[in-house]
Amino acid sequence: MSDVKKVVLAYSGGLDTSVIVKWLIETYGCEVIAFAADLGQKEELDGLEKKAIDTGASKIYIEDLREEFARDFVFPMLRANAVYEGIYLMGTSIARPLIAKRQVEIALKEKADAVCHGATGKGNDQVRFELTYMALHPAIKIIAAWRDERWPFDSRQSMIDYAGRHGIPLPLTKEKPYSSDRNLLHISHEGGILEDPWLEPYEDMFVLTVSPEKAPDEPTYVEIDFEKGNPVAVDGVQMSPAILIDHLNGMAGRNGIGRADMVENRFVGMKSRGVYETPGGTVLWAAHRAVESITMDREVMFLRDSLIPKYAQLVYYGFWFAPEMRVLQKMIDESQETVTGRARLKLYKGNCTVVGRKAPHSLYSEDLASFEKSGLYNQKDATGFIRLNALRLKVEALMKR
Repeated sequence: MSDVKKVVLAYSGGLDTSVIVKWLIETYGCEVIAFAADLGQKEELDGLEKKAIDTGASKIYIEDLREEFARDFVFPMLRANAVYEGIYLMGTSIARPLIAKRQVEIALKEKADAVCHGATGKGNDQVRFELTYMALHPAIKIIAAWRDERWPFDSRQSMIDYAGRHGIPLPLTKEKPYSSDRNLLHISHEGGILEDPWLEPYEDMFVLTVSPEKAPDEPTYVEIDFEKGNPVAVDGVQMSPAILIDHLNGMAGRNGIGRADMVENRFVGMKSRGVYETPGGTVLWAAHRAVESITMDREVMFLRDSLIPKYAQLVYYGFWFAPEMRVLQKMIDESQETVTGRARLKLYKGNCTVVGRKAPHSLYSEDLASFEKSGLYNQKDATGFIRLNALRLKVEALMKR
């Protein structure tokens, strides 16, 4: 690493990356270019440019990637109905490949020697960042600050002390007893007081959702239109991907929808507890499944559903740019060719309930499904169908005798 002269740092402006800017300059004697991706953090980006420059960065890129994030990362994952371990909609997981991708592009543009991230050696993000770096720019040098042998810090307080000695500006907000990560799709809370899996999260922790108890006493109805598996309109109003998610976040959050509390299995081998708020995403996943229910062939759905755990694992582990993900996404997208229609949902005190679905080319036949007389189905045909399916069961029973 002695020839590292210029580094592009994934920068958030928090304690870790603020300290890393100064540490990189001291340790490597290099120029540091900060990069912050606007993925929907909103006020968290305020004052970031001045802070980065004041800390020692030569320049900072702050780029609005919200539409790309929604269109090219969140929506493909939605088309797959991907959920990690049955609960987590992977708001953090899906953001990292985009941040790392753009970081590599900036490194190429700036002719930088290395890229750097502030993820710890215990978490998943270090893997997600570095797998993306290696997939998109195999020759780029990678500085993982927390795993660097010259990294001198062993606690949050030691970093705060270092920041004080070097005049590094830190947020003047009250320290939270847990860490958070926010983007357009969700906000996650972990660490600190949440490391006790028996402790119920404090109500003041939640940002995007009100408690179900404080949600309105009247339900909110919403209709979402899909075209080939992608949401395109809410209540008849066409919206861009990012605006649509943001709109649903507000609507669902007011109704207390989208909270999840789980103990998950990290890729590195340990279990960790996370508390998540994904209001708009929760509604979209339910609406998407509803439209699929009347537009997708049974066996195609069964095949796609069997691949959800693998798809979710690839996203969670950081293999977004792996060849198996490209193949899997093509299969998922083919399954979505017929998924065009509208879902109607009822949002009420933390519950998101599908109450209607329709599609221009629905596979659902009211005449066929009806208990009344139907000319499309002869009930007597079921006799042979049942006997053929029971044949192996009867043979086994006879053999046992």
